[in-house]
Order: sequence, then structure tokens, then C-alpha cells
Amino acid sequence: MADYIYAAVDRVGKDRRGQIQADNEVEARQKIKESGLLVLEISEADVLNRKIEFDFGKKPTARDFSVFCRQFVAMTQAGVTILDALKMLADQTQNPTLRKAVKNTQLSVEKGETLSDSMKLDSKVYPLLLINMVEAGEATGALDIAFERMAVHYEKEARLKALMKKAMIYPIVVGLVAVGVIVLMLTFVIPRYMVMFEDLGTTLPGITLAVVALSDFVLKYWYLIILVVIGVVIALKLYGRTDSGRHFFGSLALKVPIVGDLVLKTSCARFARTMSTMLAAGISLDEAVEITAGTMGNAIMEDTVRECKAEIMQGVPLSRPLEESGRFPPMVYQMTRIGEEAGDMEGLLTKLAEYYEEEVEIATQSLMAAMEPVIIILLALIVGFLVMAIMAPMMSMYEGLDNL
Repeated sequence: MADYIYAAVDRVGKDRRGQIQADNEVEARQKIKESGLLVLEISEADVLNRKIEFDFGKKPTARDFSVFCRQFVAMTQAGVTILDALKMLADQTQNPTLRKAVKNTQLSVEKGETLSDSMKLDSKVYPLLLINMVEAGEATGALDIAFERMAVHYEKEARLKALMKKAMIYPIVVGLVAVGVIVLMLTFVIPRYMVMFEDLGTTLPGITLAVVALSDFVLKYWYLIILVVIGVVIALKLYGRTDSGRHFFGSLALKVPIVGDLVLKTSCARFARTMSTMLAAGISLDEAVEITAGTMGNAIMEDTVRECKAEIMQGVPLSRPLEESGRFPPMVYQMTRIGEEAGDMEGLLTKLAEYYEEEVEIATQSLMAAMEPVIIILLALIVGFLVMAIMAPMMSMYEGLDNL
């Protein structure tokens, strides 16, 4: 098959340009015509004008999916068909991986498949949550409502992730500055002072000798230090992808003071938001729990939610295994129990999600406020230690001069 670039106009006279694959020009024109466009120009793409897409396998983010759902709702409510909406979204989507998946979905829908079945072909790109919501929307004839709910869901999810990143940016930046200062002092400042002390024939104190030895090691084996750091980072990332690694880091995240509180509240917000979204779409409780477990973002909390499914299948209310797990705060299972008794579990979980989303924001601010002085003190101690190592020989020299 060959690539053809074309210029066309749509039903409302708007210019459209794009690229299509076909066996020949006649087939290309036919495909473009079937999509509702009037061809103005068409030619086979050569090496110079062929559209090149770079796809480095970057997974779509919650923000990408929120924009995708919002645009889909806006288009369909404006009277655009699902097929045309997918075509426009394929052109507008920024993430290469998602754009490719949307194109595949478009081609599948063109062949007569349902939207949800077409999305299942790229289940590694589209979240299971989104696919199930679309399937429920098709079954109830409320596809635009399903996408609207998913847009809200992903907007909230993107906000939660942004808050988590915000909490980590400050310590990472300060940590990098601290490392830079330490490396600068060990490789440039201290060696210059050591030359001066050697010329004076001064006896160096123990603290200075220790820092000098560290400086010599860094200057001599800097490449080994870099390789070790890179190796440790890669090893930790690979270990974090294993099942044992996910559970180890998940457990560690929940146990770290202040950080654990933020992780727990984030998991509660995700649980409540996802469950309310699933139940609002008419998805069964056991299936909603299974899907929600995959969105928790923490292996320990994921297992806790997934274990609830077995008891739900036996007719046990969701609030009971949540309480018995000992992982969730009382607020979660109490609100869930009230929702079960009132027959409005969706509404209570929505309120619970809003509560914990506010709590996550407060916890983020608390974490940043707590970490700021700790990081500054640690940085001051490290730099102070290095400065003391430089000043100690000078102090010895001054004391010697006073004794003369």
C-alpha cells in the first residue's frame, strides 16, 4: 500500500488536509469520499512530504484522556457522527500513542464494529475503566453522558497526580542543588585550599583529612560513582516493576511519616471517585470493584480492594470487607455503609471523593511545609561540615600564631 496526501473540504466547507493509505489513487479517493469529504487535490507522498510520526511509546496521561473525552462530548453534542468525531480526534490528539489508537478505533468503527469493541483492540492504551464506561453508555443509549462522566473523572485524576508531583518537585530540586554544591566543593573548592595548606606545611585535623580523602576519591573515581548511581536507579526501577517490588514500595510509601498519609488519602479519593463513576454507569458492584482496584496506584491498596470482590460475590456488603481490611479510614467504610443503607451509594461515594480530594490538597501543602525546613537543615549541616573541614586548619594556624 502507498501513502497519499490530500486536500479536501468537509460538509460545511472547512479545509481538511491529511494522509491516507491505499493501493492506488482511485481507492484513496474513494476512501476520502466515504468519510464525507470532497477531494480537491491528491498525490502520492514521497520521502520529502510523507508525514512522519515519532512514537516513543509514551503512555497517555489522565490529562490526555480528559481532553479526549471532553472533545468527543463536544463534537457528538454538536451533531457530529461518532466516525467523524474519531477522525477529527485522530488529527487533534497530541499524544502519539493515543493518536495511533484513535486511528485504529476509527478504522474498526468504519468496518461496522461498536465503539467499545473497537477500543478493546487497543486495550493496552485505553484504560479498562474507559472501555467499560463506553460499553455501558452504548447499552443504555447515553454515550455522551458516559464520556462526560469520564471527562470529569480524568480531570480529577489529573489534578490528584499534579498535586502529588507538586509535593515532590521541591525536595527533588533542592536535593539536586545540594548534590551540585557538594560536588563543586569537593572537586574545586577543597582541592585549592589543600594546595595552600600543603605549601604552608600545616598539620591537618582529622575532619579535614576525611574530607580530603573523600575529595580525592570523587576526583579519581567520578566515572565509577556515576555508573553506580545510574545502575542503582535502573535496578530500583526494574525491581519496582516486579510484583514483589510493587508491594515493597507500596508498603514503604504507606509507612513513611506524612508521605504515607498523603498516599492513603490519594488512594481513598481514587477509590471513591472510580466506584461512583462505575456505579453511575450501571456497572455491577463486583465488576466495579475489580476495575477500581486497578486504579489505586498502590499495590497494597490494590490488593485490599481486590480482596473485597470475593466477599461481595457471597452477598456481603462492600462496607464490611473495607472495614475488616484495616487499611481504609473509618470515613470510607462508614460513608459506604450509609450509601448501602440509603440506596444511594453513588451519591455518597461522590461526596466522599470530593472530601478526600480536598484532603489530598491539604496533605500536599502540609507535606511541603514539613519538608522545607528539614531539607534546609540537612543542606546546612552538609555544607557546614565541608566549611568546617576547610576552616579547621586555619583555626589551628591562628592558634599557633597566638601561642608564639
